[in-house]
Amino acid sequence: MNRSSVRPSPLFLGLLGVTVIGAVLCALPAADPYVGNRWLLTAGVVLFVVGGWVVSLCLHEFGHALVAFRGGDHEVAVRGYLTLDPRRYTDPVLSIVLPLVFLLIGGIPLPGGAVLINHWALRSKPVESLVSLAGPLFNLAIGLVLNVVVLFAPLPEGLQMAFAYLAFLQVLTFLLNILPVPGFDGFGVIAPWLSREAQAVAVRVRPWAPLVLFVLLFAVPAVSSVFFTIGRGLFDVLGGDIGHAGDGSYLFRFWTR
Repeated sequence: MNRSSVRPSPLFLGLLGVTVIGAVLCALPAADPYVGNRWLLTAGVVLFVVGGWVVSLCLHEFGHALVAFRGGDHEVAVRGYLTLDPRRYTDPVLSIVLPLVFLLIGGIPLPGGAVLINHWALRSKPVESLVSLAGPLFNLAIGLVLNVVVLFAPLPEGLQMAFAYLAFLQVLTFLLNILPVPGFDGFGVIAPWLSREAQAVAVRVRPWAPLVLFVLLFAVPAVSSVFFTIGRGLFDVLGGDIGHAGDGSYLFRFWTR
């Protein structure tokens, strides 16, 4: 692996910059959530969450690609997956824009980008499973780090809200991706161990299985309630502050108030 194949792309660094700008706005004294400018804080939360979520999407896909590279698939470096450039992850509209729209509308972080893995090049079934698991684990790790920062760092109140909400989205992203549904990473974890017949069935249902799940999440309140209840429970286990996350969500979805 040469150095250029893992150098962060300018676009990724730009997304980091947007995230940092959002954090700075949230931390300004003028953005105090109780006595400051509400719209300044709202702008900071939106920039931080949108930038941070796309950054986490890139890290999610980087996790898949890095484990695949270590496991024998060196084509991921040639395809640019190790550069953290979101444009490399299949269709930019389906991979980035559409999930962002759903995040803004419904607060559910749909799976975004995807890397093409040469499974024949991977060394073993455990490696194949680990490649699928690596992406969601990156989200879980990001959520844990954000929660730790909120717990132990003396952050301004507005920044705590932004951090907590982004952390909550990471937990929801992990939970959604880890479901054993064809088309999701969770199914990729178990797929190498299934019979060829079961894998063939999964290939046939993969195009519409995620769509059915999304419809259930958005249209059936009971399904959505169970999903968010489990998400809040896992968020709590990771030390998350659901109160701050709720405040961050309220600020992020400013058009609903």
